[in-house]
This record gives sequence, C-alpha cells and structure tokens, in this order.
Amino acid sequence: MSVSNKNLATFLLGAAAAFGAYKYMNLSDEEKEKMAASLKDKANKLKDQAVAAEDKAMDYFNELKTKGSDSFKEHMPKVEEFFNNLFGGTKAGTQQAAAGTNESSTTENAQPAAGSFGA
Repeated sequence: MSVSNKNLATFLLGAAAAFGAYKYMNLSDEEKEKMAASLKDKANKLKDQAVAAEDKAMDYFNELKTKGSDSFKEHMPKVEEFFNNLFGGTKAGTQQAAAGTNESSTTENAQPAAGSFGA
C-alpha cells in the first residue's frame, strides 16, 4: 500500500500544527502577548500593502481602458459605431426597436398559422 501525496501532506500539516501548539503552550504569558502583537502588526502591514496594490491595479486598468479605446478609435474609426449598432447602444437603434420597424418583423420571417398546413 503506497502513501499518496495528499495523505503525506495532511500528515506533515498535522505534525506542524501539533509542534506549533506545543511551542505555544510552553511560552510565557509575556512571550505570548509579544507574539500576538507581532502577528497583528504583520497582518496590518499585509492589509495595507493589499489595499495599495488594489488602488494601483484599479488605476492601471482604468488607464489601459482609456488608452485601449483611444487606440482602437484611432486605428479603426468606424468600429465604435459598428459596436454601438450591434449592441443597441445608439438612440436610433433603440427607437427603431421600440417602434417595431426592425427588419426582423417583416413577413418573410412570419410563421404560418396553425390551421394552414397542407392547404
């Protein structure tokens, strides 16, 4: 019977947790407080770094979005109009759809009535 990597990792994690608990139980109260303060300080620093990274990422992606759209408009000027028409972003397209004047409502696409089969 062989030991899988998953079982080995579980055993090592359990051993590390048991060793950590043993060491913690042997610390004095002063050392426990010092360790807790150190952990809180490290966690706060990590949190501050994560918030700063989030802000930088937001700025970076906003910059990419504006640069990308400007570059897209520069190299392909009619593409913006095409996408607006495709996704219904223009006022004219939405007004036509509301009025029912779309090409999809022509008689070519109409379904036959239920009783008209075989006539």
